[in-house]
Amino acid sequence: MSGLADSLRQELNRYSPGGKLPSSRALVDRYRVSPVTVSRALARLAAEGLVVTRPGAGAFRAPARAGAPARGDTSWQEVALSADAAADLVPRAVDASGVLVTLAAPPPGVIEFNGGYLHSSLQPEQAMAAALARAGRRPGAWGRPPTDGLPELREWFARGIGDPVTAAEVLVTAGGQSALTTALRALAPPGAPVLVESPTYPGMLAIARAAGLRPVPVPVDPDGVRP
Repeated sequence: MSGLADSLRQELNRYSPGGKLPSSRALVDRYRVSPVTVSRALARLAAEGLVVTRPGAGAFRAPARAGAPARGDTSWQEVALSADAAADLVPRAVDASGVLVTLAAPPPGVIEFNGGYLHSSLQPEQAMAAALARAGRRPGAWGRPPTDGLPELREWFARGIGDPVTAAEVLVTAGGQSALTTALRALAPPGAPVLVESPTYPGMLAIARAAGLRPVPVPVDPDGVRP
């Protein structure tokens, strides 16, 4: 059956979209196979979207497929996860060097403060392990959460922020990079300037450049942004 399907797949180029293929009887005679084999081969091509079968009418070449759906935005992930050996994965307009530096392991005895990850000596590992075990036993803990976050968590954040923010205005993301990407792409069109502290988080620069934005550095001092 696979051999017949391959032959018919190559033969499709002879037909224009909507063109009728030879009848099942003609295919049986030409390829000297059983009607069941012909039926299965046509079913495979139909499953691949190459053929449309119409009971009582025959098999036809399927219409041309519409363009592939737009890919989701993964530019910040490509920047964060790519390395020098895979530079082609990183958009050329994006300088990933700052992000890659933050991913490098620090020298022995050095505690980093630029990435948001606590040194192992500063992590309450026993308390976190106990909390994780308790969370894993909760009903629904392993189910798929809502796209915009758990309602209880959104309400908790809204209460912490205070009026006039409500839970409906809170969006829970998978992490800081995802949050920055969502905010920038929602608020700023490509080519727009974006004010960033100087110095700033390298991941912020990578996200802005990947979104086609123009980072504008703003100097800061211990009291915050300098006027």
